[in-house]
Amino acid sequence: MDTGPELITTPLSAGLVRGALDLERTERGLRPHRLPARARAQCADGQLAMAEAQPSGVRLVFRTGADIIELDALRTKTEYTGAPPRPDGVYDLVVDGRLAGQADASGGNVLMVDMTTGSVDVRPGPVGTVRFDGLGEDAKDVELWLPYNESTELVALRTDAPIEPAPDRGRRVWLHHGSSISHGSDAASPSTTWPALAASLGGVELINLGLGGSALLDPFTARAMRDTPADLISVKIGINLVNADVMRLRAFAPAVHGFLDTIREGHPDTPLLVVSPILCPIHEDTPGPSAPDFSGLAEGRLRFTAMGDPAERAAGKLTLNVIRDELSRLVTQRSADDPHLYYVDGRSLYGEKDLAELPLPDALHPDAATHRRMGKRFAGLAFTGDGPFAADSV
Repeated sequence: MDTGPELITTPLSAGLVRGALDLERTERGLRPHRLPARARAQCADGQLAMAEAQPSGVRLVFRTGADIIELDALRTKTEYTGAPPRPDGVYDLVVDGRLAGQADASGGNVLMVDMTTGSVDVRPGPVGTVRFDGLGEDAKDVELWLPYNESTELVALRTDAPIEPAPDRGRRVWLHHGSSISHGSDAASPSTTWPALAASLGGVELINLGLGGSALLDPFTARAMRDTPADLISVKIGINLVNADVMRLRAFAPAVHGFLDTIREGHPDTPLLVVSPILCPIHEDTPGPSAPDFSGLAEGRLRFTAMGDPAERAAGKLTLNVIRDELSRLVTQRSADDPHLYYVDGRSLYGEKDLAELPLPDALHPDAATHRRMGKRFAGLAFTGDGPFAADSV
């Protein structure tokens, strides 16, 4: 019986992984983290733990003449009680810069979350395998992008030809931090989140610290960014501060200064772009917190609503318009002494005209088409012409 070609197992190591700030050695293999262990130890929040362990922007990168590539992985998928199962996470195979295949892994663990009580039930499952074949035997640069919406434990990598580390192509490193919108929200796949698309169009290496629900100006995130080598840096600030209702205007401005000060300790002259929130009608002038509307959950529909009162702005509660005004003011103030600091209004990525054509499905998060639009727009604003990340301007 023909069992096919014999496959070579290559040990999984840091030299094959890009986009992660830490790799945890487990009993089975490697678990990528997007925050270092010291940062993770400083916050016990379950939402942050889940978000940073979901490897948005993390990929295996190597060069090979393999026709077949297999990856064993143990995923941990999140489901919600009373709701239909969420789509499986997607693995994107990019060969010589072009999408060459997509797959998902079977098996894996499931976290059952009851959004009404906050309880979490863990249901263990087996390791799964993703397989790509028919790739041809020519030497090629391979990027295997991990799902942005499932934590992934890398178990084994097999190919039918040897692999070697990808050569240094001299691409600049772009370090980005933001909320679930930067994390990926409802993008179609890991290489089509808006930061991943923008990085591809800009010809840069992405490190994505988009952390769903956790872009809260945390000092440990700023220190992680300070200590991460990067040629270009951006921070998208605002929506989580409003929908979590974690601070008032009095605390906001000093917190932004402190966050930027910490980044500048490690990157004093690196182009640093501050991006304000994209349009989100429920919070433009209404403070948080946000709350889920469960009325359509059984049909797979979840929407969010703003629970604050616009009158509370007088007491310092934050809205997106308040945040945009303050960020613009702070960047103008700081840029007098920091010529490499820039500001972009997030509504230039997604604004009123876009809302009419591509409304936010759950009132908070963009869909796959909007991710594609935002990625192209960010690339045009940041990486071309006089943009702050354009090669000629750095």
